[in-house]
Amino acid sequence: MSEPSRQRGWVVGHIWRVPVVLSPGWLVAAVVLTLLLLPFAERLAPGASSAFVWLLALSAVLLLFVSTFLHELAHAAAARRYGMVVHRIALTLLGGHTELSDRAPGAGPSAVVAVVGPLTNLALGAVAWGVWRVLPGQGPLEALILALAVTNGFVAALNLLPGLPLDGGRVLEAGVWGLTGRRATGTRVAGWVGRMVAVAIAAWALAPALTGGVDLTQVLWAALIAMFIWTGASQAIAGASVEEALEQLSIAGLTMPAVLLAADAPVSAADAAPPGHGVVLVDPSGQPIGYLDGAASAAIPMHLRAATPLSAAASPLPPEARVPVGLDGRDAVEAVRQAAARSPVMAVVAPDGAVIGLLRATDVVRALRGADG
Repeated sequence: MSEPSRQRGWVVGHIWRVPVVLSPGWLVAAVVLTLLLLPFAERLAPGASSAFVWLLALSAVLLLFVSTFLHELAHAAAARRYGMVVHRIALTLLGGHTELSDRAPGAGPSAVVAVVGPLTNLALGAVAWGVWRVLPGQGPLEALILALAVTNGFVAALNLLPGLPLDGGRVLEAGVWGLTGRRATGTRVAGWVGRMVAVAIAAWALAPALTGGVDLTQVLWAALIAMFIWTGASQAIAGASVEEALEQLSIAGLTMPAVLLAADAPVSAADAAPPGHGVVLVDPSGQPIGYLDGAASAAIPMHLRAATPLSAAASPLPPEARVPVGLDGRDAVEAVRQAAARSPVMAVVAPDGAVIGLLRATDVVRALRGADG
């Protein structure tokens, strides 16, 4: 699962009006997996034609991707159940993911949305295993069904490992989130556990080297999986810092105090403003209409400041460029995002509508980026 991205691919259908996208990486994975399975397919169908062997290997790969799709579909269904917006279901080089436009409304829903994916694989594996047990022969069909059972079991087990970015990491994140009340703490813990999982997988793959029995294929696959988990876990840890910054962000804490002056007052009147204060220009009714541009004000010579109106050195302050002083967290970021579309500097207003200061969009961005190092 993830938030919306600009990933490229081909839309092959829609479910609940949600696009199902095949990424270019999916084709690469399909070809590579088919090639890897050819030797096994040849052993399952000795004496068969090359076309049949290729078809057998490709069928196994397609069954695996169908399982992956059902895994992601389960995530999407659970997310919709909790009112989250599903942006797309994508099948990619490393399997797939469900892109969500909204965050889980709480720790419980987050855990449910995460765990239904691997549970779906467990159910598919159990059904395939049961069917295989009752089939009489040992031919290609039986082998395909057994492969379906084994691969779904493997996918479920891998995804249930308790480290981000795996589904088990999401469950761990939700558990810590529920205990501490802080999602960022859960993300950080699950991210570090994810790094340990990545190291453990790499160590497991390399352990046979101590006895001289290294399986190169095993090492390559383990390295790919470990690298994927390590990268995702590291991104999650970095994201936790931003999340913590969001939790601490408040409009009041970033507001620059301001004095209110009439638009036709001289620039020299602003020179008396206390250090660290901005200047807001108001119309005769007391409504803010602009703010003093520091660079423009500094460019006015001293001998002209008393004769130059503030409006000559001001930038406009549209009515939409206002944010309530009481906002914090994501609500504050969203309000700033909307206001910044009209002006890079916005008026901060009290509940009664009175202007109490100015806020620069760059200060908000700096506060968030500062947490990210």
